[in-house]
Amino acid sequence: MQRSAAILFLLALGAVPAAAQDNRAQDAIRIGVTYRPGTRPGLVVLPGPGLDSVRAIVRRDLDYSDQFQIIETGSGAGTGAVNYQYYRTQFGADHAVELVAAGGGVTVRLHDLAAGRVRNQATVSLPAGDGGDFRMAVHRLSDEIVRWAAGTEGYAASRLLFLSGNRLYRVDSDGAGVSPVTPAGEKALSNAWAPDGRRIAYTRFEAGRGTVVVLDLSSGSSFVAPGTQTDLNFSPAFSPDGRMIAYARAEETGATNIFTADVSQRCCVQRLTVRGFADNLSPTFSPDGRRVAYVSSRAGPPQIYVMSVDGTDQELLAPFDFGVTGPSFAPEWSPDGASVVFHREVSRSPQIFILDVASGRVRQLTSVGRNEDATWAPDGRHVAFVSDRSGRRQVWIVDTETGRVRQLSTPGDARLPSWSRRMGGTAVSNP
Repeated sequence: MQRSAAILFLLALGAVPAAAQDNRAQDAIRIGVTYRPGTRPGLVVLPGPGLDSVRAIVRRDLDYSDQFQIIETGSGAGTGAVNYQYYRTQFGADHAVELVAAGGGVTVRLHDLAAGRVRNQATVSLPAGDGGDFRMAVHRLSDEIVRWAAGTEGYAASRLLFLSGNRLYRVDSDGAGVSPVTPAGEKALSNAWAPDGRRIAYTRFEAGRGTVVVLDLSSGSSFVAPGTQTDLNFSPAFSPDGRMIAYARAEETGATNIFTADVSQRCCVQRLTVRGFADNLSPTFSPDGRRVAYVSSRAGPPQIYVMSVDGTDQELLAPFDFGVTGPSFAPEWSPDGASVVFHREVSRSPQIFILDVASGRVRQLTSVGRNEDATWAPDGRHVAFVSDRSGRRQVWIVDTETGRVRQLSTPGDARLPSWSRRMGGTAVSNP
């Protein structure tokens, strides 16, 4: 692989030269929006007998949704029948969530304290034990409560992939259940979730080449994606229907180009970019599957471009900002198709930006520290990214509406997070 492609690949993976690491900002990230606590409706998760782990997960999920001000009442406050006036006057709550054991599951009730009535009620079956299936079922319950109370979709029932060292890990959206996905002796690079949440794609690096592997997380079966058996293939992305992947290939000519392959039929490799010695990489599909955004160095410093899914109509997507910002990397299309998140160098330090696709306006989201490799939550409101604000590279999550941030602790330094869509499963039934 030629040096230009290798350097661009390292930059896209978040590798930072030692000199740049020595000059990095130390301990802070400032988000480009203001967090205003107290402006969200107050919500209390009512105390009660049993279901302690369920309550803890639900309370945390509702807090992390950034839709509510979670109110702590103490373990003994107001036990028994729900006293609407008590929770409104003493705690200023607007909603109360009641959880009651029901056979092998739980009945949840959302109380509208101002109206003095039960607004919604449902019963959910929960898997036995306290493992990943149990947590995911409770996360789905949390998302249902968010839908009832706020009228929007939550993101609790989702997971993230990230790289630490040479190994790929996954973790629940609340930071619980960190577990390795790839073997300890294997070197994994870039990664992506399939829309079904059951499969992933990642680059397996060995013998000087990188193949794209499609792995079924449930069965453990895997195969090498068509067209990736030679050269270095990386930055895979699934199409919205999960039938196709796009990926970049660093070729012996010195160029890096984008290809697609049909992974449902395991065939039909197609090259999308051919532009001399330019580097084209980091493809991301629009939610309707009609367009692909990507990084290209065709005009000089790498910037964000867009093309039709067949490779036609290639044009600049994120406008250049000469003299103010530097190269741009790692775009990802938002779930609603309205925005693209990416990172761009500012004063030689990567920062997160969001592009409004319709207007072309670019908004800087972070401004202090090194922040890169952003990925959208399925609610289209939260973004995960890698930052060094804690002294080492970790995954952080920001609410793009309020600017509230939280950290996901990971083993070792983290890089290249990838957020799944919502994961289906446990049915919710109204009794």
